[in-house]
Amino acid sequence: MNIVFYPDPVLRSKAKPLTEINREVCRKAEEMMELMHQAQGVGLAAPQVGWSVRLFIIDVEGTRCDEKVFINPVIIEDDGELNKEEGCLSFPGITSRIIRAQRIRAEAYTLKGQKVEIEAEGLAARAWQHELDHLNGDLFIDKMSPSNRLAISHQLKEFERLYKGARVSV
Repeated sequence: MNIVFYPDPVLRSKAKPLTEINREVCRKAEEMMELMHQAQGVGLAAPQVGWSVRLFIIDVEGTRCDEKVFINPVIIEDDGELNKEEGCLSFPGITSRIIRAQRIRAEAYTLKGQKVEIEAEGLAARAWQHELDHLNGDLFIDKMSPSNRLAISHQLKEFERLYKGARVSV
């Protein structure tokens, strides 16, 4: 399992709901957790590893536990606004200030199939929004201001040049 880079088409696809939690799903979630920590990330969505399902991992504290895996997540409420620097494991070396809600309330399922309600703010809320965007085929570059997008245009063109239709990964 590897992290895929922009412009891999899986990053632009809307992920399908996960209908069954089995050993394979648990194994992949564990691999994703390890990969995310190796890459020093705080979140990783299944499409970022070429798996187009509605699952992501968020671990802002670095605790590596199953409770950080969220299946079929939905944000049901958001509040406030925060403009902070953000990056993405599928865009190595690129960061930009992105406006996101400061607080969120969300629902998801755990690896044990239990429905949970999450309240998050700050970095955790930002990570939730970022990873949920991945499940919808939206990328953080879509939320950049026009001037910030222009400033990284040469880096995006380089990613596109390197892609050539083959999966590019770390």
